[in-house]
Amino acid sequence: MKLKPLNDRVLVKRLETEEKTAGGIYIPDSAKEKPMKGEVVAVGPGKLDEAGKRVETTVKAGDLVLFAKYAGTEISIDGEEHLVMREDDILAIVE
Repeated sequence: MKLKPLNDRVLVKRLETEEKTAGGIYIPDSAKEKPMKGEVVAVGPGKLDEAGKRVETTVKAGDLVLFAKYAGTEISIDGEEHLVMREDDILAIVE
């Protein structure tokens, strides 16, 4: 299934976290927190400003981003978990 976000929405795939700490201890799935880092899969065309002109989004497909902990709506695409969120929920682009 292909998905094209609308307006300033962004489709992000969460990146997996390390299963082992720096000290060598393995973290069970029940104790893991969901990662707040992901890869942008698709981006909408941008939102409209007050004059009716389209303002393009800052992020693009392929960018690694940090986002707010409870940002977006979780969806499943072809068995993989993704998030659909507003561009405002993205905190930073990882370079």
